[in-house]
Amino acid sequence: MGVVKAAIGDGVLTFMWVFCASTLGAATSVIATAIGIQGMASLLITIFLIFILLFIFGIIGHALGGASFNPAGTAAFYAAGLGGDTLISAAVRFPAQGPKSPLMKNWMLSMSIVTLIIAGSGYTGPSMNPANFSSPDQIDKMLKRSRQQQFNESLSDLLYRYRGVILVISVPLLLICFVLLLMPSAGSQSDAVFPSNRKFLPNYGGTDPSLNSYAVIFDAGSSGTRVHVYCFDQNLDLVHIGKELEIFVQLKPGLSRYANDPKGASDSLLPLIEKAENAVPQDMRQNTPVKLGATAGLRQLGFDESEKILRAVKDVFKRSSFKSNDHWVNVLDGTQEAAYQWVSINYLLKTLGKKYSDTVGVVDLGGGSVQMAYAISEEDAAKAPKPSTGLDPYVKEMLLMGTKYYLYVHSYLHYGLLAARAEILGTSKDSHNPCVMAGYQGIYSYGKTDYKVSAPPSGSSMNKCREEVVKALKVNESNCNYRKCSFGGVWNGGGGDGQKKLYVASYFFDRAAEVGLLDVTKSVAKIRPSDFQAAAERVCLTRYRDAKSIYPRVESSNLPYLCMDLVYEFSLLVDGFDLDPLQEVTLVKKIKYNDALVEAAWPLGTAIEAVSAAPT
Repeated sequence: MGVVKAAIGDGVLTFMWVFCASTLGAATSVIATAIGIQGMASLLITIFLIFILLFIFGIIGHALGGASFNPAGTAAFYAAGLGGDTLISAAVRFPAQGPKSPLMKNWMLSMSIVTLIIAGSGYTGPSMNPANFSSPDQIDKMLKRSRQQQFNESLSDLLYRYRGVILVISVPLLLICFVLLLMPSAGSQSDAVFPSNRKFLPNYGGTDPSLNSYAVIFDAGSSGTRVHVYCFDQNLDLVHIGKELEIFVQLKPGLSRYANDPKGASDSLLPLIEKAENAVPQDMRQNTPVKLGATAGLRQLGFDESEKILRAVKDVFKRSSFKSNDHWVNVLDGTQEAAYQWVSINYLLKTLGKKYSDTVGVVDLGGGSVQMAYAISEEDAAKAPKPSTGLDPYVKEMLLMGTKYYLYVHSYLHYGLLAARAEILGTSKDSHNPCVMAGYQGIYSYGKTDYKVSAPPSGSSMNKCREEVVKALKVNESNCNYRKCSFGGVWNGGGGDGQKKLYVASYFFDRAAEVGLLDVTKSVAKIRPSDFQAAAERVCLTRYRDAKSIYPRVESSNLPYLCMDLVYEFSLLVDGFDLDPLQEVTLVKKIKYNDALVEAAWPLGTAIEAVSAAPT
C-alpha cells in the first residue's frame, strides 16, 4: 500500500510539473516584454522561473511523502543503494513519472503554440500566418503600428491584451498555492533530528506493518524500574500494539536497592523483558533495540557499584531476543533526561515544528532529581552564561521537525522528592522535624543514610515546614552569579514565552491525585501551585493515626511524609522556580495522541532517537 501511495504522489507531482513547466516560455515572453528585456538576456528570466519552480516543487514533493517527477533520479538512487525503493517499488513508480499520457502531450504542444503566438504577436497580431498580409507595405505598416501601440499602451491596456496569457499562467500558480495551503504547518514526524548525527527513516506515506519499527526502553529510576514498548511507522508516527499505543509495565524497587547484589538487580528485569518480548512480533525482535537509561538512583551510587549493576544488565539483555548494545545501557545524564522529556511531551502535543513560543515547558519531579526544560529565544540563548567546569551547558541546540530550538535544560540532583526528604530532614538539629506528620516516629532511609524522624511535640506545621524546605533548597544563599537564578545558584534560563505554559509531571501528578486535587480517572488536569499549599495545610494538621482513613490512596510508607511532600512541591514551584502561586500549570500523566493515551515520560524521546538511528 505504501508503494501505491508513493506512485500516486509521483503522478500528482508529475502532472503539476508538466502543467507549470510548459508555461515557462509564455511566462518568459510576458515578463521580458513587460520589463523591456530582449535577446539572450531573457534567458535569465527563464532560469529564475525554473529555480522558483524547482524550489516550490521540492517542498511539494516532500509534503507528498518524497514524491518525484524524475524517473532518472529514482533509478539512480536505487542503483546507488540510496533511499528506500526496492526493485518492485521503483518499477511501480516509473509509469507515474514523466508525461506519457496523450493529455499531457497535447497540453505541452498547445502551450508551445501559445508561446510562439505570444512571442510573435507583436509582429503578426493574433495570427502566425504571414499569408494574411498581401504586401510588404502592409507588414511594414503593421510593425510600425505595433511598436507605437507598445509605447502608447497603458498598464490596464497591456493587462487586457495579455489577459489570456495571464489566465494560463495563473492556473498553475493558483494550483501551487492551493497545495501549499493544504500542507501541514509542521513537517512529518520523520523530520525530527536530534543533536547528534542521526539517520531518519524515509517517508513514503505508507502504513505497511512490515515497515514498522519497535523500541524497548527501560527507565531505571530511584523508586522502581519501568519498561516502555513503542511501535512506529515509517513516518515516525506511533502506531498501536494491539489495543494500546504503548506497552507500559513497572516494578519496584529500583536497581539502586541492589547496590551489593548486581545479579539480583539484573534478574529483577526478567519479568519486564518477558512482557516486552510478548509485545513485539517474534520475527521483529532481533531488529528491535533494547535500551536502559538509569536516572537519579544509580547516579547517587558509587561508580564501582553502578558499573557492576550495569554490566549485569548488559549480560541479561544479550541473552534476550532483542538487539542489544553495551552503549545502550548507561546512567542517563540529567540534562539528557530532561531534554528527552521535553521532546516526548511536545511530540505528543504535536507542537514540535512550531515556533518556540508555541511549545510547552516541562518540570519533571522524580525521586532523586527534578528537571526543568523549556525553549528560549535565540537571543537569550546567545546570552546564556557558561556553567562551572564539569557541569552541563544550560542550553542545548536541537533541530526538531525542521525547526531549530534552543532548549534551556537543567537537572537538579538531590532535589527529587525522595532525595529532598533526606535534604529536609538533614536541616533539623535533632530528630524532630515540623514536616513529619504528628504522632509518627521512625526511620527514613535514603541512599546509604538512615534518618531518625519524628514530629515535634506541637505537631507538624505547614509554615514551619516551608522554612525547612527553603533552607534545603538554598533559595536565599548569595552564591548566584547571574541576573536570574532559581535555587542553589543555578541560572533559571531567563523565563520567557517557552515557560508560560508549564506541564508538571511524575510525583507532582501522583501526590495531587492521592490527596484529591484531581479526578483520578483523568490523566491531565489544570492546577495552581496554591492548590498544593491548600492541600498541605490540611494534611499538616492531620495526625498520623487518622491519615490512612482520610487519604486511603497514599501508600503507608509515604503517609508520614505527606505533609513534607506537598509543602516541598509547593515551595519548589514558588520559591524554587519563582512561579506565581496563582499561575495555572498542567499536571500530566498521559497525553492523548490520536485515539489513545501515552505515558508522558522521557523514554518516548529515547525511543524516537533509537528508531531514527536504525539502519534503513
